[in-house]
Amino acid sequence: MTISRRHITTAALLASGASALAHTPALAQSADATAVADAVANLTKAMLGADKAKLDSLVAGELSYGHSGGVVQDKADFVGVIASKKTIYKSIELSKQTVAVVVNNAIVRHAWESESGTGDGKWNVSKIGILQVWLKQGSDWKLLARQAYKV
Repeated sequence: MTISRRHITTAALLASGASALAHTPALAQSADATAVADAVANLTKAMLGADKAKLDSLVAGELSYGHSGGVVQDKADFVGVIASKKTIYKSIELSKQTVAVVVNNAIVRHAWESESGTGDGKWNVSKIGILQVWLKQGSDWKLLARQAYKV
């Protein structure tokens, strides 16, 4: 078979087009992963500031928020406890974070270390692992589920 310039040009165009298509989802996932990481950071800030409006905007209506001790809260309980300052966060440090985006969902894992209290001057230190599931609603990422576990 004789290879002409047309064959080479066609092959080059197909290869460059396939390469561009192969990188598009990676770029989109990277942008989504960054957006999810930003949402995690914004949630942490909202918890530290007891910001009811921000908390409301960052969590899904169907929220299931599980604590390492077994307590599970819905959206109203989660937002209400923090906004009313029944639980006060003095500090929250997240480390070892990973974000995996799967279509319109994201799985986030990180280590959590915090100081929290109830306003009585006594602070509790927590060192736990966290699994979060985020859901993309429109262009916003909302926390759908969170489970803490003892490490």
